Amino acid sequence: MSVLSLSVAIIASNEEANLRRCLASVRGWTAEVVVVVNDCRDGTVAVAQEAGALVHEHVWTDYATQKNLALDHCTQPWVLALDADEEVSPELRAELGRFFGVPPAGVVGAEIPRCTRLFGRWVRHGEWYPDRVLRLVRRGAGRWGGDPYHTVIRPEGRIVRLRGDLLHHGYPDTRSFVARINRQADYFARHRRGTSLPAVAWTAAVRGGWRFFRSYVVRLGFCDGFAGLFVAVTAGYACFVRYSRLYENLLPPPEHPADSKHVGDT
Repeated sequence: MSVLSLSVAIIASNEEANLRRCLASVRGWTAEVVVVVNDCRDGTVAVAQEAGALVHEHVWTDYATQKNLALDHCTQPWVLALDADEEVSPELRAELGRFFGVPPAGVVGAEIPRCTRLFGRWVRHGEWYPDRVLRLVRRGAGRWGGDPYHTVIRPEGRIVRLRGDLLHHGYPDTRSFVARINRQADYFARHRRGTSLPAVAWTAAVRGGWRFFRSYVVRLGFCDGFAGLFVAVTAGYACFVRYSRLYENLLPPPEHPADSKHVGDT
C-alpha cells in the first residue's frame, strides 16, 4: 500500500502501552503522525518519538481543545483522528486506500464504525456496535466540539460512511467503565434544566428499562454472550443513574436543623 496524503492526529497522557499499538497500526502508510501530549510520567513521549511521530507538548485544557491543537499541527490534506486506545483494523486500512484512490466528490469527512473489546472478545451487537464516529476529515473542514464526555468533529460539508472497523481497547476492566458512569451522571445533572420531578422519575424508570431491552433484545446483544449482557445492563443502569442524579439535584434543599421545629419545642 502506498503512502496516503493523510495526517494522523492523536492526544495522549500516560498512554505508553496503548499508544504503541495505535502507532503500529498506522505505520508505513500514512504521511504524518502528530501526537499532542500532556503531563506524561511514563514512556509515552519516547514511544511516539521512536515511531517517528511529531510530538507537541501542551498543558491540559479539555478534550476538544487538545484535539483541535492536534488538528492544527497537521499538514496533510486529510486527517485521521485517533484516540491512543484505538487502532486501525486491516479492513479499515484497505478501505482508506480505496477511498483515497478515488475520493468522492464534495465529501469532507467519513464516519467509521468503532468496535470495542470487552472480556476478551469484540462486541459486535447491542448499544456498542456499530458505534459510528466521524474521524476522517478534510483538513480545515471540521473542528472538535461537544461536552467533556462526548467530543465530536463538527464537519462543514457532506460526509460518507466507511465499513472497516476502528478497533477500541478503551476498557481494560469493568471498574474503569463503571467509574465513568458516575462522572457522566454528575455532568448530566449539572447541565440539564427545566424538567419537573415527576417527569424525571418517570423518565428514569422507563428509559433505563428501554435501554436494556433495546441493547439486549432489539440490537441482538445476547449474541455477544456475557459481554452483551454486561453492555445491556450497564446501558440501562447508566441511564437510570443519570436521571436519578438529576432528580436528586432538583429536590428542594433540606431544612437547616436550626430552622425546623421539633416535637416538644415551646
